[in-house]
Amino acid sequence: MALLEAQAVTKIFGGLVAVGGVDLTVEERAIVSLIGPNGAGKTTFFNCLTGLYRPEEGDILFDGVSLVGLRPDQIIALGMARTYQNIRLFGSMTAIENVLVGQHVRLRSTPLGAIFQSPATRREEQRAEQHARELLAFVGLTGKGDMVAKNLPYGDQRLLEVARALGSRPKLLLLDEPAAGMNPRETDAMMALIHRLRDELGITILLIEHDMKVVMSISDRVSVLDYGKKIAEGRPDEVRNDPRVVEAYLGAGVLAGHNA
Repeated sequence: MALLEAQAVTKIFGGLVAVGGVDLTVEERAIVSLIGPNGAGKTTFFNCLTGLYRPEEGDILFDGVSLVGLRPDQIIALGMARTYQNIRLFGSMTAIENVLVGQHVRLRSTPLGAIFQSPATRREEQRAEQHARELLAFVGLTGKGDMVAKNLPYGDQRLLEVARALGSRPKLLLLDEPAAGMNPRETDAMMALIHRLRDELGITILLIEHDMKVVMSISDRVSVLDYGKKIAEGRPDEVRNDPRVVEAYLGAGVLAGHNA
């Protein structure tokens, strides 16, 4: 079944069509990559999906519910979470505090309960902290919960962003260039983690990525944007050999396994 259906999504900035009539379907438990040259409209499309931008035209259905006009927090509550191309952690907070922030949408304590520390609130806080530590362990950050986020190595900060997103218990996780800036060892670990997110937690994945090794290795399907339009879609091997995609990337060498 389709978990996400984007139908003719269009976003315009001052007369410039950043995303033009894009259709995209993401099946449940799939790993789908969205690729394209810089400026192709990939992150703008993500921002439309997550409520940061409202598209001028089209519709976005998530689990059968239209997302157009909903706030980002409402979309998160429905089960869609994301990471960012540029890391956006709370740098002066600890790793575990960052993950607890990610859980906020799922917590039920009231302001009064928090002020007076009712038994129900204390129990929920204890469960939330335990779950946060479990999520840190899942992404490979065991024992680093008390470290300040900005002091973590770059690769660990990327993993912490994933853990924070997992705190909201998403059905669909949007990853915006999760391997950006990583060395080969860190990239391999991120690919393994993405597979585990799907295989062990049942989370559907939609990612933007420039590293073609990542895209071709982990994707069930690949969609390609160029100048805001979708120019190709299919299995990784189909997309790699599509003349329109080769032309958009200015040569087949990029799609043979080098970074775009």
